[in-house]
Amino acid sequence: MLVDIIGVDYPNRNSRFDVIYNLLSLQYNSRARVKIIIDEISPIDSVCNLYNSANWLEREVWDMYGVFFFNHPDLRRILTDYGFDGHPFRKEFPLSGYTELRYDDIQKRIVSESVELSQEFRSLKFPSPWVTNIKKL
Repeated sequence: MLVDIIGVDYPNRNSRFDVIYNLLSLQYNSRARVKIIIDEISPIDSVCNLYNSANWLEREVWDMYGVFFFNHPDLRRILTDYGFDGHPFRKEFPLSGYTELRYDDIQKRIVSESVELSQEFRSLKFPSPWVTNIKKL
């Protein structure tokens, strides 16, 4: 049975995404992990015809990372709004997003505004988030 599908983003690699399928055999009480390394524009074949649970899991990876699943029966957003811009789990996605929804007391309705980013996009030119240049005292 298919337990989970996981997406991982490595923006500094040519093949940027890892898509990991976690499988479980109840008969043999064993697990298998299948890892696919893919770039931003290449599609992956959907496994919905093999595993019914893949439907929502593939939709989640599509919504969060933008990995396209070829021959998926219903590939649409599942966790964000249909008009959402971008894929929030990608490393270059800004922390505050692109748009903001808020209630306006004057207009008495919800308004959507573009977010003005006061910071530059994040620089991803470091080997690891755990490596720092801080000198120990």
